Order: sequence, then C-alpha cells, then structure tokens
Amino acid sequence: MDFMDLFFISLGTAVALYYGVKLLLFSRMLFPKLWFPLSESFFTSMGEWAVVTGASEGIGRAYAFVLAEQGMNVVIMSRTKVTLDQVAKEIGDTTGRRVKVIVTDFIKENVFSEIEDELKDLNIGVLVNNVGMLPSLIPCKFLESAELDQTITKVINCNVKTMAKMCKMVLPGMDNRRKGVIVNISSGVASIPFPLYTLYAASKVFVERFSQGLQAEYKDKGVIIQAVSPFGVSTRMTAYQQTNMVTPSPEDFVKYSLQYLRAGDKTHGSVCHTLLGLLLQTIPLKVLYAESMLRSLQDYVKHNAAQRKCNF
Repeated sequence: MDFMDLFFISLGTAVALYYGVKLLLFSRMLFPKLWFPLSESFFTSMGEWAVVTGASEGIGRAYAFVLAEQGMNVVIMSRTKVTLDQVAKEIGDTTGRRVKVIVTDFIKENVFSEIEDELKDLNIGVLVNNVGMLPSLIPCKFLESAELDQTITKVINCNVKTMAKMCKMVLPGMDNRRKGVIVNISSGVASIPFPLYTLYAASKVFVERFSQGLQAEYKDKGVIIQAVSPFGVSTRMTAYQQTNMVTPSPEDFVKYSLQYLRAGDKTHGSVCHTLLGLLLQTIPLKVLYAESMLRSLQDYVKHNAAQRKCNF
C-alpha cells in the first residue's frame, strides 16, 4: 500500500468517525429524559426562588409558570405592571407559590441598583434572562431602522447589558452555595451572520458566547449556565404564528427546552429547532444573502404580520 492509499483510507476513516460521533450526539436529542435526566426535586434543590426577566408574556411567562409548577417561588420582571400583576395572580392561583413582581424597563439606564435591592435577601436558585427586543418586526437593513441611534442603545441595554448585569447580581450567591441554574435566551438567528436582523442577531451572538464562557468558568462550582437559542416560537415577536411542530407555543417550547438543561452550554431547545440550526449552517451564505432571498424574507414576514393584524 503506497502513501496516497494510506492517506485516503485514513482520511475516510477520520471523516466517518467524525460524522459517527456527530450522529451519536444528535441521537441523544431524541431521548432527553434518558440522556439528561432531572430529578423531581431538581429545581427546588437549587434554591427557593426563580427570577425571570421579560415574564409578562411569551417565553418568559411560560418559564415563570413551569418553575412555579416545579415548586419554586418566582420573581417576575417586566415594564408592564398591569400584565405582571395578572400573571402573578394566575401563577399564585394555579400553583400556590409566592410571586414577587418587579416593574422595570430594561431599555433604560441605571435600573439595576433598585433591582439588586429587591433581590438581595432572596435565595435564588434559577435565573432566566429572557427579556429582549427586536428592533422591528419587519426585517430591514441596518441604516433603514427607525430612530437608529436610540434603537442601538435600546437593543444593547435590553439584550446585552441586562443579561450581564443580572448574572452579576445572582451568580455570587450561586457560586457561594455551589449550585444554581442560569438560562440565557438567545436566538436561532445567531447561528450565522443574519442580514436584515443584523443588530438583533449580533446581540444574540453575545448572549451565546457570554453564556458559554461563563459556563466554562463556573461549571466546576456546580452552576449550570446555558444559552437557549430557539427559532420560531408563537409569540408577539413572531407575530403569533400558528403553532405546529416547527413553531411551538411558548409553553411547549419551555417544557421541551428544560429537558435539555444538562445537554451542554447551548441548545436550540427542541429536536426540530436543532435540525433547523444544522440545515441553516449547511446552506451556502451566497444563497442566503442573495437579494431575491432577502426580499422574499421581508415579504413573508410582512404577509404574516398583516394576516394577524399585529400592531407593533
């Protein structure tokens, strides 16, 4: 056997092993309860309280309900007091757990000292950094964004700064107790550079990298830190798309995603969304970035929003 034969056999074996391992890792997504089991007392063992930002609706509201159903008291945070009070009542009536409401607007500056005062005496076992803003429902080029200077500040404050600040508040207690869970909500659009959602997608890349770096730093301390990167979920941000296997309701998505809490520092939260992430990364960027493709994306979102008469 000459050198070239040996080279190609070795290369073929390496490729087969690589994709074999990838397939094995993906197969675990099909059986999360087998591969990543959580005990019935898992969440309450982390601490007495869960904190959820952006909890007045959508994914945040779903996390607050599920964690309360698991036996945790919850702190829910958003800028709309009337909606928060209604959610708090529903959680209390349904689960019997205590609910603390903190009204705050994360797009503003200097809101964190008040939040820290409200949280300082709580034994916080779970933090869900869910709050986030999409600059515009209808995708558009960066320079076409309305009130661009203010939009840049709002997106950074809400999607980036808030997550880092909330981790700064809550992580020391988890570090001292050597246990805790932090879930940071990213987005599937962070999988690649995503035109027309450039600012939003870039902010969610920060969420992923921050989460992954933080998990490497604190994994040995018993703290689980995970970025969850969904694609379409039927919320206001997606114009309440009709639910189906690919676009779950917030409640279903949260229940799926929590099954993968021990699956690593990043998850798409469901099998379908994991497949979407893999598919997106295999499509040549020249195809995705073609002007016709971008126009089709804009038209699709406009049509969807118009059908549901959403007012953003």
